[in-house]
Amino acid sequence: MKRTLYLECYSGISGDMTVGALLDLGADRKALDEAVSSIRPLVSGFNVAVSRVQKAGIDACDFNVILDKEHENHDHDMEYLHGPHHEEGHSDSHATHHHEETHQENCHHAVQHSHDHVGHHHHHTGIKEITDVLNRAELTDGARTLALKIFGILAGAESKAHNKPVDEVHFHEVGAVDSIVDIMSAAVCFDSLKEKYNITDVVVSELYEGHGSVRCQHGILPVPVPATANIIEAYGLPVHFMEMQGEFVTPTGAAIAAAVRTADRLPGRFKVVASGIGAGKRNYEKASLLRAMIVEELTEQRDVIYKLESNIDDCPGEAFGYVMDRLFEAGARDVYYTPIYMKKNRPAYQLNVICRAEDIARLEQIIFRETTTIGIRRVVMERTVSGREKRMNNTSLGTLEVKVCGDRIYPEYEALAAVCQERGIPYLEAYNRVFAELNKM
Repeated sequence: MKRTLYLECYSGISGDMTVGALLDLGADRKALDEAVSSIRPLVSGFNVAVSRVQKAGIDACDFNVILDKEHENHDHDMEYLHGPHHEEGHSDSHATHHHEETHQENCHHAVQHSHDHVGHHHHHTGIKEITDVLNRAELTDGARTLALKIFGILAGAESKAHNKPVDEVHFHEVGAVDSIVDIMSAAVCFDSLKEKYNITDVVVSELYEGHGSVRCQHGILPVPVPATANIIEAYGLPVHFMEMQGEFVTPTGAAIAAAVRTADRLPGRFKVVASGIGAGKRNYEKASLLRAMIVEELTEQRDVIYKLESNIDDCPGEAFGYVMDRLFEAGARDVYYTPIYMKKNRPAYQLNVICRAEDIARLEQIIFRETTTIGIRRVVMERTVSGREKRMNNTSLGTLEVKVCGDRIYPEYEALAAVCQERGIPYLEAYNRVFAELNKM
């Protein structure tokens, strides 16, 4: 049973959208709450709220990292999204709380401040400090490994964007808080769902991104922002650019997609086991919703058997009888000969062997050794079979082994033949007698 987690990114992807979708899918809320509580002594200035919201009339789970007033980030207000057709009426009341992760990590200059407390005002946080927070958080090994992987992807993208070593890339204090909570929460949710549903693969659809520009701490950048573009390029993420203005794929969303994606496409046939929808914070013409689904592959239950066949015109009859016995002893399901005429009108026999796939090599070896054939054709055949079982039944001739096929019961040949020889009874007489008893005819 193969189960796949599918992230449908037709409205983009971000950190909070991912966490919301995974929570709605059934991720362990208790494990998430414990993880968030464990970093409160290390990361200050935030609270987390999980609620239900409506987006374009669709009910969705909203995961919201709420920053203290002194830490609020206004760089994600809709007024900072630029484009020739931008409408100011699209601003969102949640904007001051951060969409997913801030873009300061895309815009700031590397700063050399190091500190132990991520929430300390006016400081910047590097990958070393963030790694320390994640290592001290109450996480499973799987969740911690995934969170560190996501941050590593994000830091690598920032490093390339700023042309600085990874250990010199620092996240603005607000971006660090948001990113730590979002990424850690996403990792916890992924880990709990993997265990809950026995997930073997993660498929991420093509990332739908808008166009235009976005204002960050140090200026205006094109969409997708450099960090997002770098992740898309480095990890080969499929992307589709829409006509709509705005940023739909954030650096954190792209990093999560790159970290969890293990397969390119869904199984050919599947059923949906569970689904969830996570909400983004911005109000675009296209609702910011991320759908996550658990799908289970449906495999075709084909009953197949193989036929080995060979045309033989230069082999003595005694060899045919001998090879038939050897083939049955080696596991052949059936062996039979068909009289045929070959080239030059020579009379011959076609040897046919019905067998299972695992017996083919052994049976072919016997055919080559015991006959004069120089070639064997192999045919795979689908079949329809009725249920069958063997058991022992009491009859007027004693306890006999019988074969049950559907609503019919037949005496096994060897068992009945032994009784006939022992008692001197004609086989057909014994067969008809026992068959009638077994089937109450």
